[in-house]
Amino acid sequence: MAGKSNKGRNRRGGSHGNASSSEAARAQTSGVGAKENASTVDPSVVDTNGAEPKLESREPENTDSAGQSKQGDLHLYTVPVRTQSGEKLELQLNPGDSVMDIRQFLLDASETCFYTCYDLLLHTKDGATNYLEDYNEISEVADITIGNCTLEMVPALYDDRSIRAHVHRARDLLSLSTLHASISTSLALQFDATQNKASGAKDALKIEVPELDGLGLVEDVTSSLGNLLSSTSKEIRCVESIVFSSFNPPPSYRRLAGDLIYLDVVTLEGNMLCITGTTKTFYVNSSSGSILDPRPGKGAAEATTLVGLLQKISSKFKKAFREILERKTSAHPFETVQSPLPPNSWLGQYPIPDHRRDAARAEDALTLSYGSEVIGMQRDWNEELQSCREFPHTNPHERILRDRALYKVTSDFVDAAVNGAMGVISRSIPPINPADPECFHMYVHNNIFFSFAVDAEVEQFCRKHSVNITNSMSHTSTDKECDMSVCDSPNTISGNGEARRGSNVEGNADAAKPETDLSSDSHITDNEQATYASANNDLKGNKAYQEADVPGLYNLAMAIIDYRGHRVVAQSVLPGILQGDKSDSLLYGSVDNGKKICWNQDFHSKVLEAAKSLHLKEHAVLDGSGNVYKLAAPVECKGIVGSDDRHYILDLMRVTPRDANFTGPGSQFFILRPELVTAYCQAQGAEKPKHETKSNAGAEMIEKSSGDSYENTTIEKEAIKQGNFDGVAIDDIHRKIGEIPDTDENIIVNSDIQVPVSKDMEKQKMEDPALISAPLPVEISGSNEILFNPNAFTKFNLAGNEEEISADEENVRKVSSYLTEVVLPKFVQDLCTLEVSPMDGQTLTEALHAHGINVRYLGKVADGTRHLPHLLDLCSNEIVIRSAKHIFKDTLRDTEDHDLGPAISHFLNCLFGNSQAVGAKGSNNMKSRIQAGHNSSGKSPRRESRWKGRFTPKKDQSSYRSLCSDSVWSDVQEFAKLKYKFDLPSDARSHVKKVAVIRNFCQKVGISLAARKYDLSDAAPFQTSDILNIQPVVKHSIPTCSEAKDLIELGKVQLAELSRYLAMVLYHAGDMAGAISQQHKELIINERCLALDHPDTAHSYGNMALFYHGLNQTELALRHMSRALFLLSLSSGPDHPDVAATFINIAMMYQDIGKMDTALRYLQEALKKNERLLGENHIQTAVCYHALAIAFNCMGAFKLSYQHEKKTYDILVKQLGEEDSRTRDSENWMKTFKMRELQARHLFMSSCKIWQP
Repeated sequence: MAGKSNKGRNRRGGSHGNASSSEAARAQTSGVGAKENASTVDPSVVDTNGAEPKLESREPENTDSAGQSKQGDLHLYTVPVRTQSGEKLELQLNPGDSVMDIRQFLLDASETCFYTCYDLLLHTKDGATNYLEDYNEISEVADITIGNCTLEMVPALYDDRSIRAHVHRARDLLSLSTLHASISTSLALQFDATQNKASGAKDALKIEVPELDGLGLVEDVTSSLGNLLSSTSKEIRCVESIVFSSFNPPPSYRRLAGDLIYLDVVTLEGNMLCITGTTKTFYVNSSSGSILDPRPGKGAAEATTLVGLLQKISSKFKKAFREILERKTSAHPFETVQSPLPPNSWLGQYPIPDHRRDAARAEDALTLSYGSEVIGMQRDWNEELQSCREFPHTNPHERILRDRALYKVTSDFVDAAVNGAMGVISRSIPPINPADPECFHMYVHNNIFFSFAVDAEVEQFCRKHSVNITNSMSHTSTDKECDMSVCDSPNTISGNGEARRGSNVEGNADAAKPETDLSSDSHITDNEQATYASANNDLKGNKAYQEADVPGLYNLAMAIIDYRGHRVVAQSVLPGILQGDKSDSLLYGSVDNGKKICWNQDFHSKVLEAAKSLHLKEHAVLDGSGNVYKLAAPVECKGIVGSDDRHYILDLMRVTPRDANFTGPGSQFFILRPELVTAYCQAQGAEKPKHETKSNAGAEMIEKSSGDSYENTTIEKEAIKQGNFDGVAIDDIHRKIGEIPDTDENIIVNSDIQVPVSKDMEKQKMEDPALISAPLPVEISGSNEILFNPNAFTKFNLAGNEEEISADEENVRKVSSYLTEVVLPKFVQDLCTLEVSPMDGQTLTEALHAHGINVRYLGKVADGTRHLPHLLDLCSNEIVIRSAKHIFKDTLRDTEDHDLGPAISHFLNCLFGNSQAVGAKGSNNMKSRIQAGHNSSGKSPRRESRWKGRFTPKKDQSSYRSLCSDSVWSDVQEFAKLKYKFDLPSDARSHVKKVAVIRNFCQKVGISLAARKYDLSDAAPFQTSDILNIQPVVKHSIPTCSEAKDLIELGKVQLAELSRYLAMVLYHAGDMAGAISQQHKELIINERCLALDHPDTAHSYGNMALFYHGLNQTELALRHMSRALFLLSLSSGPDHPDVAATFINIAMMYQDIGKMDTALRYLQEALKKNERLLGENHIQTAVCYHALAIAFNCMGAFKLSYQHEKKTYDILVKQLGEEDSRTRDSENWMKTFKMRELQARHLFMSSCKIWQP
């Protein structure tokens, strides 16, 4: 919302130098409890609606007239609001604000948060009164720029839907569960409390700064897992219970009198009341016992809101509710705002909190509707989404409004899809085709279509080791995975490459029968359509066409939910599908593997326009009858016209070229990443006539386009040892990618507060949104732009002459070679030089994707980093976790609901411990289990038929009992070899016994563990009671256009980065309190949107510590640094260069307060880590030597200073050369230390002569 309240603005005050830590951390909070220019209200007076009096502002307000008039380029105008209770507050609004924005603010303000059913009237200067519709903009109703406009909240009549929503809102307000206090805020408050205990200012200065146990914390992080989670806020009880009464629904004669709902309320005083909710008011009726008495009770208390009524009838409620509002008011607004898609937590509270009675919670759970609305008509997700896409977007303001609407609708869709998918997996939602085999089952709930995707990677793994498959392939495979010709059958709902595939174009339900006349090889290839990978590719293709944003071409909303071993694909329902098919609904593409291809000129023109921005070529293909069609998309895509006459394109698994580096069965859907295609086109477009400069330009382009955020420290020019990488010499790599520019001015830098150099591209994108999605007019040697044929190297028949087909295939070969010969070696070098420094599996994956590298190349990255222990561990552990994830999911699918907890704990013990099988004799590995499934025949029982052929016949014991550590690790090693072409190190089993690896695995599969100390040296470190939950893991498609890529999909992250940049500007300008305020915003955003233990959150704590240190609040700075160190240890483990860099920062803080012994311990530990992880001649090792030299200089040990600086100089000469500025700086330091050593020696000799007799 552009508008904001005047309340509590600039609560920090005018002085920054003496700001307390908690004030600085809470600076620029919302201040929803403070008001300006409001008359004083006697606290004892309560209005007729029972509204609370205004809360007093804690701090003096400093009005900024410039801030009132505009916010950046956005002009704001003050508009008073008169509430239903007669109070007044002020909003700052922009004419472009919508009425829904105003309602949202009023819902967040403490004075109006419990009003949900009201109309808004706008009174203008000329005396006119305008009624505001929810979806209107203010400028469409009246001109508020002329001034003297006021808003009035007028009570509206309740109906069944609105009154239930009002009750739910009242319940939410009475809980602090929506308050997510940052650990940083808690640290600041604790520090202030400690400071306040000092008897006086002099005593405060003498407070001893405690010494961190940082070194022990890093080595034994398991004992501190409970520290990750913030202590839960102590609940403030306002009422014993509020539940819907068993008198509901109102009898007909009372319905005619206006009764809508009855509530049973038990107050803290112990009074049991029955409340009637009518179309106008809430009041206490005279009911007692089991007979309804609708007459108002004694005292006749009534109010237009439930909260207002409870304030009148319960003094304890009134007091407690005020405390809740004060608690929420004092919090930072980012701590109270709801995150639409919060990250899952892999740790839960330990000891497990008591589960207390809560009638309202039980009521909500028992009426669970799996994502449906509370009452009323279900939402038409597709219509909402497409209507938002059709909003005008000709200028930035219109695009912002459009993107916000798209984000809101998509977030709601994903939330509903997650709930619905959980209902599907738990069999709470029936299929729409129960007569079909279960592998073809489809589900429609809440206007969302659900279907299952099967992990074919495990199937391929098992096929390799199973026997006698061929004889049963025609039956077993079709049971396990949906053949494309079957999946494309018309009885399905919508197509996107999964077992749900279909376009509802023609045919009948009888067509959905497996075809058994296919060969084994072709069947395996077709079954790739139903893999996890094709679901991911379809989601990526969906995003790509959304970003292309071609008018008249639409996509369905889509989300992928992984839960309890299953993958469910959710889509909005294609209009008209559920009402009956139209014979001409398919306009473009094919539903039968290209045997018949449909084509439409109008549809083709739209697809062709999208293809330009996706670098796809218009090309000719042949159908089964030899007819030639020109397509600009994959053959298997489907262009459909819905009953709403919109053109939809589905099944977009291959919107980028196929990876020519992989051939053979199972590789049909191995496609290149769009980041690589874009970078390659940019590189080729910028190539010069001389051949030797082409690859250099390409490497620079991909470095810029990656926008990687993991640059950490200084850059080393010769980090990779001499050798070969996939047959390409390192010297050749240097010639291809060119020299890497130096980014550091000094030897010692703090990477956490440096603006990453490679963020320049991101800044350009923020300034010029056209750079995001506009296609680049790249030329090749003066000819046409670079376009790729998506059907090259596929089974589809390409038309045209041989030269054209060969040229298309050569283009695909070139971009594939570019990946292996330029991008991969450059990425490996960036890893070795710490220019790219991923901390965990998630950031490693993001770094790979940002550079255009698929995760299947992770084995090659691991091979190229074998000489650096921390990188080899990171890559190999990621391979282990990804391999184990597929085996774990297969195990879960073969586990009954009541065995989930024991199955999860046993698998974790097999993977991270040394557990043996707990069952009777039987197969003890996944291969033999699934092999038995391949050889089975006939219909399976209900629990087995979902994944045909995967399970043995029904048995008394779950198959997880036959798992043991040896079998699991054998499967992991073979899967890693098959999928990633990587031989795991012999000591891989010992290297995964880390909290960081357990964290990575739990995040990938959705497990939540108890936050207790685990003995990872034990054979079975996990118990069933340690498994607290298993949560869905979601991948979603956020619609984006030009501004949306920054403001919507990455809005929160970009806001965090901007807050960090502004914090650094203020830091260097000397405004420490302002810097802390901005950094606090970034920290909260990262905690809420990324995770409490995300590496970016750890870096935020490190930056916060530096800013507090700048305020001379070293104790608080060290507490934040300790938190940063703990989070880094959780995400990466103790052996990572960032941990060593944090040690250096801690040492500098101790050095500044004179604790040199402690500082030396941290510096020496940092030196040991860097020498062990990076080598004795790495630049980061030189950084440690220089820091030690400075520390010894402060201690007066000038000889030791010179010796350590000499080692720094030697390393820099070897790595950078004598002419580099940093080498010369080190040489000057050596001269300085040498001179001081001579001076000290001369002084010592002089003093000796004086004392000689």
